[in-house]
Amino acid sequence: MNWVRAAAGLLGAAPLWAQRAPALPLSGLAGEEWSLPLQMLFWMTLLALLPAAIASLTPFLRLLVVFHFLRQALGTQTTPSNQVLVGLSLLLTLALMRPTAERVYQQSVAPLERGEISQKEALERAQEPLKQFLARYVREKDVALFVEITKAPRPRNLQDLGLGVLMPAYVLSELRVGFQIGAVLFLPFLIIDLLVASITLSLGMLQLPPVMISAPFKILLFVLVDGWNLVVGSLVKSFQGG
Repeated sequence: MNWVRAAAGLLGAAPLWAQRAPALPLSGLAGEEWSLPLQMLFWMTLLALLPAAIASLTPFLRLLVVFHFLRQALGTQTTPSNQVLVGLSLLLTLALMRPTAERVYQQSVAPLERGEISQKEALERAQEPLKQFLARYVREKDVALFVEITKAPRPRNLQDLGLGVLMPAYVLSELRVGFQIGAVLFLPFLIIDLLVASITLSLGMLQLPPVMISAPFKILLFVLVDGWNLVVGSLVKSFQGG
Protein backbone atom coordinates (compact mmCIF):
# COMPACT_ATOMS: atom_id res chain seq x y z
CA MET A 1 0.00 0.00 0.00
CA ASN A 2 1.10 3.55 -0.67
CA TRP A 3 1.07 4.63 2.97
CA VAL A 4 3.25 1.66 3.92
CA ARG A 5 5.69 2.54 1.14
CA ALA A 6 5.72 6.13 2.33
CA ALA A 7 6.57 5.05 5.85
CA ALA A 8 9.27 2.75 4.55
CA GLY A 9 10.65 5.57 2.45
CA LEU A 10 10.81 7.88 5.43
CA LEU A 11 12.32 5.26 7.75
CA GLY A 12 14.77 3.30 5.71
CA ALA A 13 15.14 4.55 2.19
CA ALA A 14 17.09 7.67 2.96
CA PRO A 15 20.51 5.95 3.06
CA LEU A 16 19.69 4.23 -0.23
CA TRP A 17 18.86 7.56 -1.85
CA ALA A 18 22.22 8.85 -0.70
CA GLN A 19 23.98 5.91 -2.34
CA ARG A 20 22.15 6.37 -5.64
CA ALA A 21 23.00 10.06 -5.94
CA PRO A 22 26.59 10.89 -5.03
CA ALA A 23 26.08 14.61 -5.74
CA LEU A 24 23.34 15.70 -3.38
CA PRO A 25 22.14 19.20 -2.58
CA LEU A 26 23.16 18.85 1.07
CA SER A 27 25.64 21.58 1.87
CA GLY A 28 27.97 22.27 4.74
CA LEU A 29 28.45 25.49 6.63
CA ALA A 30 30.74 26.89 3.96
CA GLY A 31 28.33 25.98 1.14
CA GLU A 32 30.30 23.01 -0.23
CA GLU A 33 28.53 19.74 -0.98
CA TRP A 34 28.82 17.05 1.65
CA SER A 35 30.72 13.88 0.88
CA LEU A 36 28.92 10.55 0.78
CA PRO A 37 30.10 9.47 4.29
CA LEU A 38 28.81 12.73 5.77
CA GLN A 39 25.51 12.30 3.95
CA MET A 40 25.21 8.75 5.28
CA LEU A 41 25.95 10.04 8.79
CA PHE A 42 23.26 12.69 8.36
CA TRP A 43 20.60 10.14 7.34
CA MET A 44 21.59 7.68 10.06
CA THR A 45 21.32 10.47 12.64
CA LEU A 46 17.81 11.20 11.43
CA LEU A 47 16.92 7.53 11.75
CA ALA A 48 18.32 7.46 15.30
CA LEU A 49 16.03 10.36 16.22
CA LEU A 50 13.02 8.70 14.61
CA PRO A 51 11.71 6.89 17.76
CA ALA A 52 11.62 10.18 19.67
CA ALA A 53 9.80 11.83 16.76
CA ILE A 54 7.19 9.06 16.63
CA ALA A 55 6.67 9.24 20.40
CA SER A 56 6.20 13.02 20.49
CA LEU A 57 5.02 14.23 17.05
CA THR A 58 2.21 11.77 16.35
CA PRO A 59 -1.05 10.72 18.09
CA PHE A 60 1.12 8.22 19.99
CA LEU A 61 1.78 10.88 22.65
CA ARG A 62 -1.86 11.52 23.58
CA LEU A 63 -2.81 7.85 23.32
CA LEU A 64 -0.07 6.61 25.62
CA VAL A 65 -0.66 9.33 28.23
CA VAL A 66 -4.39 8.53 28.37
CA PHE A 67 -3.80 4.77 28.59
CA HIS A 68 -1.40 5.21 31.50
CA PHE A 69 -3.91 7.44 33.31
CA LEU A 70 -6.60 4.83 32.69
CA ARG A 71 -4.47 2.06 34.16
CA GLN A 72 -3.74 4.16 37.23
CA ALA A 73 -7.44 4.97 37.63
CA LEU A 74 -8.35 1.29 37.50
CA GLY A 75 -5.71 0.52 40.10
CA THR A 76 -4.47 -2.55 38.23
CA GLN A 77 -0.81 -1.59 38.73
CA THR A 78 1.01 -3.19 35.76
CA THR A 79 -1.98 -4.68 33.92
CA PRO A 80 -2.07 -4.12 30.97
CA SER A 81 1.70 -4.10 30.78
CA ASN A 82 3.70 -1.24 29.31
CA GLN A 83 4.43 -3.33 26.21
CA VAL A 84 0.73 -3.85 25.57
CA LEU A 85 -0.10 -0.16 26.00
CA VAL A 86 2.79 0.90 23.77
CA GLY A 87 1.79 -1.67 21.13
CA LEU A 88 -1.85 -0.56 21.14
CA SER A 89 -0.80 3.09 20.94
CA LEU A 90 1.52 2.33 18.03
CA LEU A 91 -1.13 0.42 16.06
CA LEU A 92 -3.64 3.23 16.54
CA THR A 93 -0.98 5.76 15.56
CA LEU A 94 -0.32 3.91 12.29
CA ALA A 95 -4.03 3.96 11.48
CA LEU A 96 -4.41 7.66 12.33
CA MET A 97 -1.27 8.72 10.45
CA ARG A 98 -2.18 6.80 7.30
CA PRO A 99 -3.68 9.80 5.41
CA THR A 100 -0.63 11.93 6.22
CA ALA A 101 1.76 9.15 5.17
CA GLU A 102 -0.10 8.68 1.89
CA ARG A 103 0.20 12.40 1.15
CA VAL A 104 3.92 12.28 1.90
CA TYR A 105 4.28 9.37 -0.51
CA GLN A 106 2.32 11.02 -3.30
CA GLN A 107 3.96 14.45 -2.97
CA SER A 108 7.52 13.48 -2.03
CA VAL A 109 8.52 9.82 -2.15
CA ALA A 110 6.91 8.85 -5.45
CA PRO A 111 8.32 11.81 -7.47
CA LEU A 112 11.75 11.16 -5.95
CA GLU A 113 11.63 7.49 -6.96
CA ARG A 114 10.75 8.55 -10.51
CA GLY A 115 13.68 10.97 -10.54
CA GLU A 116 11.46 14.01 -11.05
CA ILE A 117 12.72 15.94 -8.02
CA SER A 118 15.89 16.15 -5.95
CA GLN A 119 16.26 14.95 -2.39
CA LYS A 120 16.23 18.51 -1.09
CA GLU A 121 12.94 19.23 -2.81
CA ALA A 122 11.56 15.90 -1.61
CA LEU A 123 12.36 16.81 1.99
CA GLU A 124 10.71 20.20 1.56
CA ARG A 125 7.58 18.60 0.09
CA ALA A 126 7.46 15.99 2.87
CA GLN A 127 7.32 18.76 5.48
CA GLU A 128 4.03 20.20 4.23
CA PRO A 129 1.72 17.27 5.16
CA LEU A 130 3.43 17.02 8.54
CA LYS A 131 3.03 20.75 9.17
CA GLN A 132 -0.65 20.58 8.26
CA PHE A 133 -1.16 17.65 10.62
CA LEU A 134 0.59 19.38 13.52
CA ALA A 135 -1.21 22.66 12.88
CA ARG A 136 -4.61 20.99 13.36
CA TYR A 137 -3.92 20.19 17.02
CA VAL A 138 -1.73 22.99 18.36
CA ARG A 139 -3.11 25.67 20.63
CA GLU A 140 -2.62 29.31 19.74
CA LYS A 141 -1.26 29.94 23.24
CA ASP A 142 1.45 27.28 22.83
CA VAL A 143 2.35 28.57 19.37
CA ALA A 144 2.69 32.12 20.73
CA LEU A 145 4.98 30.84 23.49
CA PHE A 146 7.42 29.21 21.09
CA VAL A 147 7.25 32.06 18.59
CA GLU A 148 8.44 34.26 21.44
CA ILE A 149 11.09 31.76 22.57
CA THR A 150 12.53 31.24 19.07
CA LYS A 151 12.20 34.93 18.12
CA ALA A 152 10.46 33.85 14.93
CA PRO A 153 8.55 36.41 12.83
CA ARG A 154 4.93 36.75 13.80
CA PRO A 155 2.98 34.47 11.43
CA ARG A 156 -0.18 35.48 9.62
CA ASN A 157 -1.60 31.96 10.06
CA LEU A 158 -0.51 28.49 11.16
CA GLN A 159 0.66 27.62 7.65
CA ASP A 160 3.38 30.27 7.94
CA LEU A 161 4.91 28.57 10.97
CA GLY A 162 8.03 26.45 10.72
CA LEU A 163 8.51 23.01 12.22
CA GLY A 164 10.79 24.52 14.86
CA VAL A 165 7.72 26.21 16.37
CA LEU A 166 5.02 23.69 15.48
CA MET A 167 6.76 20.62 16.91
CA PRO A 168 7.26 21.78 20.53
CA ALA A 169 3.88 23.54 20.48
CA TYR A 170 2.25 20.28 19.39
CA VAL A 171 3.92 18.37 22.25
CA LEU A 172 2.65 20.87 24.84
CA SER A 173 -0.85 20.87 23.36
CA GLU A 174 -1.04 17.08 23.30
CA LEU A 175 0.22 16.77 26.87
CA ARG A 176 -2.48 19.19 28.00
CA VAL A 177 -5.22 17.28 26.16
CA GLY A 178 -3.92 13.94 27.44
CA PHE A 179 -3.96 15.15 31.04
CA GLN A 180 -7.46 16.58 30.60
CA ILE A 181 -8.81 13.28 29.30
CA GLY A 182 -6.95 11.40 32.04
CA ALA A 183 -8.52 13.59 34.73
CA VAL A 184 -12.00 12.93 33.35
CA LEU A 185 -11.32 9.18 33.31
CA PHE A 186 -10.22 9.32 36.94
CA LEU A 187 -13.49 10.84 38.23
CA PRO A 188 -15.87 7.82 38.13
CA PHE A 189 -13.24 5.52 39.62
CA LEU A 190 -12.40 8.11 42.28
CA ILE A 191 -16.07 8.18 43.31
CA ILE A 192 -16.01 4.40 43.75
CA ASP A 193 -12.87 4.67 45.89
CA LEU A 194 -14.51 7.33 48.09
CA LEU A 195 -17.69 5.30 48.53
CA VAL A 196 -15.80 2.14 49.44
CA ALA A 197 -13.52 4.04 51.82
CA SER A 198 -16.48 5.66 53.61
CA ILE A 199 -18.28 2.33 53.92
CA THR A 200 -15.25 0.48 55.30
CA LEU A 201 -14.59 3.28 57.80
CA SER A 202 -18.20 3.28 58.97
CA LEU A 203 -18.02 -0.49 59.50
CA GLY A 204 -14.77 -0.18 61.42
CA MET A 205 -12.74 -2.16 58.87
CA LEU A 206 -9.60 -0.13 59.44
CA GLN A 207 -7.14 -2.95 58.82
CA LEU A 208 -8.40 -3.70 55.29
CA PRO A 209 -7.15 -1.30 52.59
CA PRO A 210 -10.12 0.21 50.71
CA VAL A 211 -8.24 -0.22 47.42
CA MET A 212 -8.43 -4.01 47.71
CA ILE A 213 -12.22 -3.80 47.91
CA SER A 214 -12.77 -1.08 45.31
CA ALA A 215 -10.51 -2.59 42.62
CA PRO A 216 -12.91 -5.44 41.66
CA PHE A 217 -15.83 -3.00 41.49
CA LYS A 218 -13.90 -0.61 39.25
CA ILE A 219 -12.84 -3.41 36.91
CA LEU A 220 -16.41 -4.76 36.81
CA LEU A 221 -17.79 -1.32 35.98
CA PHE A 222 -15.18 -0.85 33.23
CA VAL A 223 -16.02 -4.21 31.70
CA LEU A 224 -19.79 -3.70 31.88
CA VAL A 225 -19.64 -0.40 29.99
CA ASP A 226 -17.19 -1.88 27.43
CA GLY A 227 -14.58 0.61 28.55
CA TRP A 228 -11.80 -0.20 26.11
CA ASN A 229 -14.12 0.25 23.14
CA LEU A 230 -15.39 3.56 24.51
CA VAL A 231 -11.94 4.93 25.36
CA VAL A 232 -10.26 3.90 22.10
CA GLY A 233 -13.26 5.03 20.02
CA SER A 234 -13.35 8.42 21.72
CA LEU A 235 -9.60 8.92 21.32
CA VAL A 236 -9.69 8.08 17.61
CA LYS A 237 -12.66 10.37 17.05
CA SER A 238 -10.87 13.18 18.87
CA PHE A 239 -8.20 13.08 16.14
CA GLN A 240 -10.49 12.52 13.19
CA GLY A 241 -12.65 15.44 14.25
CA GLY A 242 -9.72 17.67 15.24
